[in-house]
Amino acid sequence: MLLLNRRMPISCQIRFPRLTENEMREIDYVVMGHAYSTHSKLGRLCDETVYQRELLNRLAAAGIETAIEVPITLSHRQFSRQYLLDLVVEQRAIYELKTVTALAPTHKAQLLSYLFSTNSSRGKLINFRTHSVETQFVNTSLDDAERRRYRLNFENFSGNEQLGLLIRELVDDWGTGLDASLYRQAIMNCFSNELESEQMVQMRSDNQPIGKQRFHLVNTNTALAVTTFQTLTASNVEDFRKLIAASPLDRMEWLNISHHHVNLCTIRNHRKT
Repeated sequence: MLLLNRRMPISCQIRFPRLTENEMREIDYVVMGHAYSTHSKLGRLCDETVYQRELLNRLAAAGIETAIEVPITLSHRQFSRQYLLDLVVEQRAIYELKTVTALAPTHKAQLLSYLFSTNSSRGKLINFRTHSVETQFVNTSLDDAERRRYRLNFENFSGNEQLGLLIRELVDDWGTGLDASLYRQAIMNCFSNELESEQMVQMRSDNQPIGKQRFHLVNTNTALAVTTFQTLTASNVEDFRKLIAASPLDRMEWLNISHHHVNLCTIRNHRKT
């Protein structure tokens, strides 16, 4: 297994090159020819794994080295999570296959996370569910080293020092750019594994119950929120203030990880102060 980061295992059996636009388009011209043929033969109603296997067989028959379900493993302390790359062509290009009504920003974010984890520069989404094949190139200029060049801002954080240390170590090891839920899962697993982290909490307005809200709790009185907003605004802060104010919790630790800034702040419940 190739260790992409010596301190923190982000491992993959393939060392991906950083493709140029022309190199990616050369590979993609061949792949898309077989993707269109796959869609023409099978239609748009099959499961994703059916398209995956058909495309694999077609590429293999054409003499093109192709692999499916290529694992990426990320771990920190006792936490470990494995992702599977849908399709890898010639050990160079990553394709993420979908069977959805339409491609969405979350699909791009997912593929970007895979590119960052493997230090790749280019990939492509292919959606077989639409009447004609829907595609989107996903590219990034951020390499493994650049994702570890970021500024920490903990000035407004007044929570547990060990939580702050864990977050520093985690982002230092993995870099920025990955999916917010992945950072959150690792933090919750490493910091508060004695709790059932995801809990439904009763919300109130004007002292009247208004239903239950899902929170991730680092302790019985403190929630954790992890986001990956590239730009922070005053409305972001206000939204979290309103959320925590309607809850019985004392405060929320809000971690935002953009490509070059890591901000951790404590948002207190002003109704309890």
